[in-house]
Amino acid sequence: MRDLIIEKMYEWSKKPYQKFFKKNEPWNITPKDLILLPNDSLGFHMGCFLLKYNFEMQPKLEAHDVIHVLTNTGVSVIEEIGMQYYLLGNGKKSAYLFMVIFAGTLFYPNRLKTFYKYYKRGQNAHQFYHFPFHKMLYKSLREIQFTFNIR
Repeated sequence: MRDLIIEKMYEWSKKPYQKFFKKNEPWNITPKDLILLPNDSLGFHMGCFLLKYNFEMQPKLEAHDVIHVLTNTGVSVIEEIGMQYYLLGNGKKSAYLFMVIFAGTLFYPNRLKTFYKYYKRGQNAHQFYHFPFHKMLYKSLREIQFTFNIR
């Protein structure tokens, strides 16, 4: 039941967040375009991630999926909350991030150890959350992860 409530909160918040807070331009690329990129590239792996979970690109929110790929984070509710803890550890601060962390901590106090591990992983990586990932789609996923100590 908790997962369902969190998922609904995400669905309700996504459109206003996308419309009013995200100022970047949409990437205008499809998962099928991405899988045509070199097999070791960030873009190829992002395309595979999107196709694996049957996701579509969310305009202006593409970087979220890139971070899933870079950090090798799944898409369960716990993993989504964990990824926000990871980003907090990496230095990101946003109203949306704090909202997810607050709700996640409130709904899953028994997962604080797990969330703390994500936070520490984010701290141990070099700051990367703010990069223009659309310009890095041709770069090797492994090289990006190595360069920024993303584990």
